[in-house]
Amino acid sequence: MQLDKDFWNDRYVGNQIGWDLGAPSTPLKEFIDTLTDKSIRILIPGCGNAYEAEYLHQQGFDNVFVIDIAPLALKGLQERVPEFPADHLVLGNFFEHKAEYDLILEQTFFCALNPDLRTAYAKKMSELLAPKGKLAGVMFNHELTEKGPPFGGSIEEYSGYFEAYFEIKSLAPCENSIKPRLGSELWVELVKS
Repeated sequence: MQLDKDFWNDRYVGNQIGWDLGAPSTPLKEFIDTLTDKSIRILIPGCGNAYEAEYLHQQGFDNVFVIDIAPLALKGLQERVPEFPADHLVLGNFFEHKAEYDLILEQTFFCALNPDLRTAYAKKMSELLAPKGKLAGVMFNHELTEKGPPFGGSIEEYSGYFEAYFEIKSLAPCENSIKPRLGSELWVELVKS
């Protein structure tokens, strides 16, 4: 299976977006609510409908950027939030993206990638973050499957990818997941080494 632009765009066309909550996920919303510096540069990769970006924008964060390979994902945010800066909507491949951010938010991006890309994901996240920049968000905590997306994983596996690039502040079960995901999500908070 090719997890490429056409695959993801077709998911939006067919409304096969079971990961989509229609709102920011509770763990990310509560984390965003703790942020005080509204000038920080934030990236949301594999943003999908980008409810977290919409929420950040509503809270006065001016430097929020999203990237996705599916044009329809970006179109959804653009239609819902027409005042969101057009040049902050990046259509492209995360692994080819070049910029620097203070914070990158993870929400169903890691689990949507082919597991062969996980080492490259950790390295690219580190490259995109400013010194002491942070990667924070939610990852699935269930058995890694050959069939996906979503692909699962475990604390032990994730630690192996990240410890070379980050200080692990949190990699623990989420206590504030929505009910259907309770027990299957980890809160991840990593600081670039």
